[in-house]
Amino acid sequence: MKNNNLINAHNPIQSIVTDTLTTFIKEQAQKMLRAAIETEVNDFISQHSSLLTYDGNQRIVRNGYLPERHVQTGVGDIKVKVPRIRDREAKTNPISFASNLVPKYMRRSATLDVLLPLLYLKGVSTGDFQSSLAPILGSNANNLSANTITRLKNGWHDDYLSWQKRSLADKHYVYWWVDGIYLKARMEDDKTCMLVIIGADETGRKELVGLLDGYRESKDSWRELLLKLQERGLKKFPVLAVGDGALGFWGALNELSPNTKHQRCWVHKTANILDKMPKSQHEQAKKLIHDIYLAATKKDALQAWDGFIKRYDAKYPKAVECLLKDKESLLTFYDFPAEHWVHLRTTNPIESTFATVRHRTKKSKNCHSRTTIIACVFKLILEAEKRWKCLCGKKRIAQVINLEQFIDGIHKDEIIYDENNNNLDNKKAA
Repeated sequence: MKNNNLINAHNPIQSIVTDTLTTFIKEQAQKMLRAAIETEVNDFISQHSSLLTYDGNQRIVRNGYLPERHVQTGVGDIKVKVPRIRDREAKTNPISFASNLVPKYMRRSATLDVLLPLLYLKGVSTGDFQSSLAPILGSNANNLSANTITRLKNGWHDDYLSWQKRSLADKHYVYWWVDGIYLKARMEDDKTCMLVIIGADETGRKELVGLLDGYRESKDSWRELLLKLQERGLKKFPVLAVGDGALGFWGALNELSPNTKHQRCWVHKTANILDKMPKSQHEQAKKLIHDIYLAATKKDALQAWDGFIKRYDAKYPKAVECLLKDKESLLTFYDFPAEHWVHLRTTNPIESTFATVRHRTKKSKNCHSRTTIIACVFKLILEAEKRWKCLCGKKRIAQVINLEQFIDGIHKDEIIYDENNNNLDNKKAA
């Protein structure tokens, strides 16, 4: 066949990599980074401008540039040249410059450090990272060899082991959100159950408290995790814990902290109730459930509760039974500040974080070991932790810690009564 009869196939990947917009963004990013690093080094020299050599000259001066290197970012490879600083005077322990924007040995941006565990959880093998990320990083993604990915995974697990040993002596949590997340590991009969505890401290900040792979959600597994927290110095368990109906956690908590109050997650409860009803009834049933836990007062919630029972007791007794068995613990949040209700009704901090993890692992062919799952999940949670919102109504946290009384979300000293000693709705519970 003659060459002039051949049609050159167009590579769509190449057009993605080299399109004008991407090239422009990369060029501008490189210019901005270069200018920012120059500002860094100039500020560094200015901070040490008072230091002089023995003959009166400037002690800290510029001394060319370090070798150029490539940093992988979400818009592709960015060329970086970091200025070199010379300390003319010190022969031992000289003053040195390190860029905060591009730390020493940095080869990937932080966003890629999040992307890599996600891809691995999805099932991309270590040898395929280079080709999988070529449309994003360009064809020169040389820093993502199989050996590099393996070292990264080992580093994630080492970080997890170090994190497990951190001291909790200075920690005081007002609320906990707990759940067991099942992720299937290759070559194992049982799914890996990640036992997760997220806590809100006395400042209202949410953080990962505990993470352990347990045998299903057994009481012994939860007890092991709680005891590990105590061994690391945790003096008090929270005032309230939020979780689903898994008996393992609540049994372990009752043994170790009987004074911690229980709040069942309404998202889990709603799913369990609807599972016992035909789909044709789901929309209306869900609305009636919302009327219960979104009511402004506990009295209104109980009225909506009775309405649900009257409507479905005869036709769907199992759904009603599912609702009835956790009545008290489903409405515990009414005894806490109304500003906190949005946080306390569900285990959303855990559910939203693991939604991505579940999605990634659901489509993969179980190509992970238990160690890899733990390491990747730990890495992803720490990244998600940076985006968690603090508790609303921070001023109420100290009142909760001091076990002060709240009625329908309002502090007992702020309730307004009429002349007949009836509680007036001052709209704070809405």
